[in-house]
Amino acid sequence: MIESHVKRAFKYRFYPTDAQAAELSRTFGCVRKVYNLALAARTQAWTRQERVNYNATSAMLTAWKKTEELAFLNEVSSVPLQQTLRHLQTAFTHFFAKRAKYPRFKSRKKSRKSAEYTTSGFRFRDSRLTLAKMTGPLDIVWSRPLPEGAQPSTVTVSQDAAGRWFVAMLCEDPAVQPLPAAAEAVGVDVGLHHLLTLSTGEKLANPRHERRDRARLAKAQRELSRKARGEGANRRKARRNVAKIHARITDRRRDHLHKLTTRLVRENQTIVIEDLTVRNMVKNRSLARAISDAAWAKFRGLLEYKAAWYGRQVIAVDRFFPSSKLCSACGTLQEKMPLNVRVWTCDCGTTHDRDTNAARNLLAAGLAVSACGAGVRPQRSTPGGQSAMKQETPRREP
Repeated sequence: MIESHVKRAFKYRFYPTDAQAAELSRTFGCVRKVYNLALAARTQAWTRQERVNYNATSAMLTAWKKTEELAFLNEVSSVPLQQTLRHLQTAFTHFFAKRAKYPRFKSRKKSRKSAEYTTSGFRFRDSRLTLAKMTGPLDIVWSRPLPEGAQPSTVTVSQDAAGRWFVAMLCEDPAVQPLPAAAEAVGVDVGLHHLLTLSTGEKLANPRHERRDRARLAKAQRELSRKARGEGANRRKARRNVAKIHARITDRRRDHLHKLTTRLVRENQTIVIEDLTVRNMVKNRSLARAISDAAWAKFRGLLEYKAAWYGRQVIAVDRFFPSSKLCSACGTLQEKMPLNVRVWTCDCGTTHDRDTNAARNLLAAGLAVSACGAGVRPQRSTPGGQSAMKQETPRREP
C-alpha cells in the first residue's frame, strides 16, 4: 500500500537582488500578458460557439513567441507562462460547472503579482532555491523548517501591494496526521462584539484589528489623496504606505484566526457553525466594515481545511435555523428577537445570554444532523458537489 501525505504550502519571505527583482517583475508582466491574450482568444471563440482548451492556447503561445511584437515572451521562463494557461483552463472549468463567474482580465495595477514554477522551472538543493533564468539562489528567510527530506512540487513567487516578496513551496507533510479521537463537541456562534461564543459559555473577544489602525490608515489615505494622480514617485510611495498598513492589519487578523481555529480543532471532535452568507451581509452599510474586519468567511475556511487534515468534523447549520430565538432548555420558539436584546428570559423561567444560547442550539442541531440527517434545512453544495453539512474529506496525494 502506497503511503499518502497531505500536501501543504510553506510560505516564506525573501529579499531578491535588483537583478532578481527585475527578472521577476518581467515574469509577472509576461504571465499577465499571456493570460489576457489567451482569455481574449477564448472569449472570441466563445462568441463563435467554439471551444478552445488548454492545448489550443498552448499552441497559440508558441505562435505568439515567434512574432516580433511578442518576442519578449522568450526572455522569461516558459514554465510560468504554461502554468497561467492551466490556471485559465481551471477558471473556465469552474465557470462551465457554474461554480464561478466568467474569468476576468488581469489588471496591471490591481491583479496579484505572481508566477508559478513546476519542477522543471526551479532547482532546490541544500535549502537553496534557484528559479529558471535567475541569477543565483533566492535569499529566503526560513521562519520555519520544511519537512525533513521535503522536495517542493511547485513554487509560487509573489509580491504584495506593500512591496514584500514571498515564495510558497508546495510539499508533502508527513506530520499532518489525524488526531486521536475526542469526545468533545462544540457549537460556535460568530459575532461582532465577541468574535466567537462557544456552547460551553466561553466568549472570545473580537480584536478589531482594522479599528486599532484606523487612525493611521486614515492619515495615510489622506496623504495619498493629496498626491497628483499618475505614476509619480511621491504617489507610489504614498500608495505603498497605505498598502503596508493594510498588510499589517491582514497579517495580525490571519495570525489570530489561525490560533483560534487550531485550538478548536485540537480540542473538539465535532465543531458546529452557522452557514452564513457573508457576501450578502456586507451589503449592510452600517455593519460592512465590522463584518469584514471580523473575517467570518476566513475563519470558516481555516476551520474546514484544518478539520479535514486532522480527522475532525465541521457541520454547517442552515442560516435560517432560529438559533437565537429558540430556548435551548425547553425548545420554545420566540416570535421576535431584536438585535439589541442580548439577554432574555423564556416562559420556562430560564434566562439566556443571546449568543451562548445560539451556540448551544447550533450544537444541538448539528449533532442531530450528524446522527440522523434531520432538524435543519438542506445545505448549499460545496464546489466538490458535497453538502456543506457533511464531513470534509482531506485532499491527499499518492
